[in-house]
Amino acid sequence: MTGLQTSDDDLYVFGDEQGEDAASDGARAAARAWKILIVDDEPDVHHATMFALQGVLVQGRHLSFLHAYSAREASELLATVDDIAVILLDVVMEREDAGLALVHHIRNELKLTDTRIVLRTGQPGYAPELEAIRDYDINDYRTKSELTRSKLFAVVTAAVRSYEQICTITASRRGLELIVRSSAELMGLHGMRVFAEGVITQIAALLGINAEGVVCAHEESAGGRLVVVAGAGRYGEYVNLPVSDLADQRIRASLTRCLLERRTFNEEGCTTLFFSGDAMPDVAAFLDMPQALSEVDRNLLEVFCTNISMGLQNVVLFERLHNFAYYDQLSKLSNRMRFVNLIDERMAWSADSGDTLALLDIAGFASINDSLGHQFGDQLLCAVGQMLADGLGQGCEVARVGPDVFGVLGPDAVVQPSRIRQLFDVPLAVAGQSLPVQVSIGLVRLSESGGAGSDTLKDANIALKRAKSGPRGEHYYFTRELGLQIRERLTLMQALQSAFDQQRLLLFYQPQIDLSTGQMIGMEALMRWRSDEGRWIPPDQFIPIAESSGLIVDLGCWALRTACHELARLERLGLSGLRMSVNVSVGQFRSPRLREDLAAALRDSGVAPSQLELEITESVAMDEPEALIRIIDDIKAMGVKIAMDDFGTGYSSLSYLQRLHIDRLKIDRSFVSPVNGSSRAHRIAEMVIQLGHSLGLTVIAEGVEDTQQAETLARMGCHQAQGWLYAKAMPADELESWIRSRLAARA
Repeated sequence: MTGLQTSDDDLYVFGDEQGEDAASDGARAAARAWKILIVDDEPDVHHATMFALQGVLVQGRHLSFLHAYSAREASELLATVDDIAVILLDVVMEREDAGLALVHHIRNELKLTDTRIVLRTGQPGYAPELEAIRDYDINDYRTKSELTRSKLFAVVTAAVRSYEQICTITASRRGLELIVRSSAELMGLHGMRVFAEGVITQIAALLGINAEGVVCAHEESAGGRLVVVAGAGRYGEYVNLPVSDLADQRIRASLTRCLLERRTFNEEGCTTLFFSGDAMPDVAAFLDMPQALSEVDRNLLEVFCTNISMGLQNVVLFERLHNFAYYDQLSKLSNRMRFVNLIDERMAWSADSGDTLALLDIAGFASINDSLGHQFGDQLLCAVGQMLADGLGQGCEVARVGPDVFGVLGPDAVVQPSRIRQLFDVPLAVAGQSLPVQVSIGLVRLSESGGAGSDTLKDANIALKRAKSGPRGEHYYFTRELGLQIRERLTLMQALQSAFDQQRLLLFYQPQIDLSTGQMIGMEALMRWRSDEGRWIPPDQFIPIAESSGLIVDLGCWALRTACHELARLERLGLSGLRMSVNVSVGQFRSPRLREDLAAALRDSGVAPSQLELEITESVAMDEPEALIRIIDDIKAMGVKIAMDDFGTGYSSLSYLQRLHIDRLKIDRSFVSPVNGSSRAHRIAEMVIQLGHSLGLTVIAEGVEDTQQAETLARMGCHQAQGWLYAKAMPADELESWIRSRLAARA
């Protein structure tokens, strides 16, 4: 007998024996039925098997039967149909080993390792080797006569349960592998939107569904409202919309409930996931779910969501760090670092991009801050930044690159001084006040700058400084010639710093003579610098650089100490009664160190304060006269003399002059050189001398080069002189020889 046998112990109740209702239930469950493949060359076996198992429920699911009547036909079917749970396979078909050959093909070539195989044979004397059963992972082996209806049910049920367990293990393993892989991919994504889109895609891949869903988060900058940060599939159009504005009421309700209750929940047709962490806002994800989640899916999803929460925290932290690194926290504009990167990007597109970079400095911002407060100043900065961003359009990048300096990068036709000034024609409304604002503008065309973004920004800053040196509201374009000058100046400044550090600066001394007696009464200390190449750098080149760089304070302190020690040396050699004049620059005079440096130089050298004279220029005296009066009074209280250098070249106020308590006036060489030829120069020199007499001051003329000049000055009443007529400035050793030779000649 080739069919299935029946016996008295067939007492099982099957679903199909309950009538039409059972058939209806089977139809509804067909989509989830276990697939059973019957492979046998006898049609009666197919019919008998189906009859025996018709309507059976295994693990709550029906059975669905597939049929093949040869090993070849079964192989073709298996290559196209997925998820076959059990194969009921005849051992002997077209040939004796056809069944085992098919098993070999299933396991080794089709790689179907999860599907359970039950071998059946109608020839009791034929059985496969035990090794074949073991090696090919055969679930069971029975003769057809053994498989009564109840035993067939038991065999198939056991095989299906085994298949389900194997599938669960396989799904878990594959799911965990997917979690590890997708988590690594997600960790490489930066930005909330990109990460959130990846979350939807990876969850869909994990569950084997289409990527249809949205992710929303609390938007911290908007008062905590719920905003869609990512969407996939048909929900892609929801991105950036508030959740309250979504057309789909189901999504609105699910996301709101999830974030309110702070938990994940599943509903028919969808699942809503909750993510939270210590360093991030609450996040919820809504996904369409066409089928109910199995326990395996729920477990995998729980593990994956934990990883996602960690990844989201990393993304939030990264965005915050990125925000702090590249954006100004006050104005929310790009900061200096990001602005430099934007310049680099523009220049990378094209060597001649047709773009201009402008730097805008708010005139008088420090005074506004001091008078109206820092809070008002902050609001002003925000208002200026917003006005520039709105007024110049989307083609321009606006950044805050300094405390009160804004950068603008855009097309040449847009970034124009006239267009920028038009924006400031109308006073700005700040904190309820109408405030007129002026800006100085430094500009550079990117085609004029061949360096990187940081170099281009430096070029614009050079132009801005030039613009600020003029009247308020000026603008200046950077040129390559200007850049060359600045770079030469920078090179000179670095060389000057190096020369000072290596003690390669020198003091020369020029004697000063009493015009009435012809005797030497003192000397002026003059700073000299000889470069490594042996070239003498003129003081009018390196002194302004020292002043602008701040090095002048250290240079001035060194000159003061060196001059005092030279005067003390001459005293020890018996050349006493001389006075040492030392120039004091603007920066040094303003330094709080001046009095301390002066006292230290006198103390260390042992020179009497009355033998030291500080020379200040007329421009220094008139810069901050009230402050200068206090400083001079302090210096005079120490016993040190004060001289005003270059007198007549500035715009001195006589009322201040009489309050300065200076000791000498020094006539500038520009009035001495033409004193014998120009009646106007003659009168100016005479006027200065008479002014000195009327104020009780000693008058000294510099730049005296011939005897006629000296005689003319003496007739006018000038007391003292210095210049090439007597001696050039010279090093200390030559000065000593010059003094001794002059004393010997007069003896």
